Amino acid sequence: MSQHLTHPTPCPKLGHVETIVVDSAKVACDGGLGPLGHPRVWLKIAGHQAVCPYCSRLFVLNPDTAQNNDH
Repeated sequence: MSQHLTHPTPCPKLGHVETIVVDSAKVACDGGLGPLGHPRVWLKIAGHQAVCPYCSRLFVLNPDTAQNNDH
C-alpha cells in the first residue's frame, strides 16, 4: 500500500546555508574554500538578497547601505 504525503518533510542535503551581509549590490562568490570552492560568479542583488547558484550562500544587502552603490 503506497502512502500519499500531502506535505512531505524537506530533507536538505546542504545543511546550514551561510548568510553574508554585504554593503554593495554587486558581489562575487567563489565558494570561499580556496581550491575547493567553485568558479567565481558575480551576483547582482535585486531587492535585498541574492543566492549563489553554486553553493547557495545567501547574500543580504545591509539596510543601512545607500541604494545607489552598484558602480
